[in-house]
Amino acid sequence: MSRSTARARTGSDRTSLYDDITNTVIGELEAGRVPWVQPWGTAAAKAPLAMPRNASTGRQYSGINVLILRGSVIEHGFPGQSWLTFRQALALGGNVRKGERGTSVVYADRFVPDDAKNRARENGEEAQAIPFLKRFTVFNTAQYKGLPADVALVAPPPPPGLIEPSVEALIKATGIDFRIGGNRAFYAPAQDFVQIPPPQAYFEPINWHRTALHELGHATGHASRLNRDFSGSFGTKKYAFEELIAEMNAAFCCASLGIAPTVRHADYIGSWLDVLREDNRAIVRAASQASKAADYLLGFLPDHAAVEDGQQEAA
Repeated sequence: MSRSTARARTGSDRTSLYDDITNTVIGELEAGRVPWVQPWGTAAAKAPLAMPRNASTGRQYSGINVLILRGSVIEHGFPGQSWLTFRQALALGGNVRKGERGTSVVYADRFVPDDAKNRARENGEEAQAIPFLKRFTVFNTAQYKGLPADVALVAPPPPPGLIEPSVEALIKATGIDFRIGGNRAFYAPAQDFVQIPPPQAYFEPINWHRTALHELGHATGHASRLNRDFSGSFGTKKYAFEELIAEMNAAFCCASLGIAPTVRHADYIGSWLDVLREDNRAIVRAASQASKAADYLLGFLPDHAAVEDGQQEAA
């Protein structure tokens, strides 16, 4: 196989992977389900509120893998959020149960092609890295037999009494200007502050915490933090993309803190679909940015384990 043919096939495989992921998300949205919320919102009785983790390394999955693995939990009714590759399970003495099928997740990174390096040397310019996705397969620990008890054990959900204090602690720890009052929730980028109506203004007080995490998600995009693009005005695709990031960030934070997420802005589903149909990589980028936002916020809690960068998805 020639080098050009190999490159063409690699590009085709990469495009197919983006298409597979995006088409799955579009199908969920068209069915009225929001994949970064639905797994936690409907599976609370079946699975503990938690983020997916690798049972061997202890690392938490991030970015698009959160959506893929949580969706698999809902589809198959797995009791927990722990995953292993086949080789990792073998090393621990476990084997896949007969008839079980794995879940494909992705590793995202960047590389610089040799021809780009050569052109850069000739032109005296900096070589541009190209993003890529690579598939690999994991199995939920419930799909294995023979695993050690401490690996197969499903962690219980956080005690209900710790949910609200943990959100309050998070708000204080971030140092973000957080104001309570008024009759609407918003983040003001120019002045860099979040404002949320008081908890008693909500029919269900727990929704106050979900809203707070959504607006704090927007605040992570400030130039002094993660420096995202806030130039999109209401109704534009840039605006919809930022809302997508904030919504997924809130869902990721809620799950990490033991709160069942809900869709705060269900009326945005149409604009999200427009973004996804136009760009098959948008959901991957948004999920990655949402993981970075959630990691940034949750990193202020001293008892929260650090999460790897959303672009470095490895088992």
